[in-house]
Amino acid sequence: MAEHEKTETKLKLATPGSIAVDAILVVAFFIYMYTVVSTHVPSEDPKMIHLWGALTASCLAALFWLALQMFRVVYKAQCEAKKK
Repeated sequence: MAEHEKTETKLKLATPGSIAVDAILVVAFFIYMYTVVSTHVPSEDPKMIHLWGALTASCLAALFWLALQMFRVVYKAQCEAKKK
């Protein structure tokens, strides 16, 4: 087994704990963004306000999730580089 393959098997980027923390952060971010963006929906109909507020907040929450994952990968890579 090559050295590169050994490091690939040791490095775990996602653990059940990190997934749970990410899920809590994403849900909290979604709720926060929903409260922010729903006030900017140009409608008087509560259904439309809920719909477009939730759709917009879900896109932003997905982007936040992606940023969390990228942060996690870069942080782990930097920690691994410091160890070597």
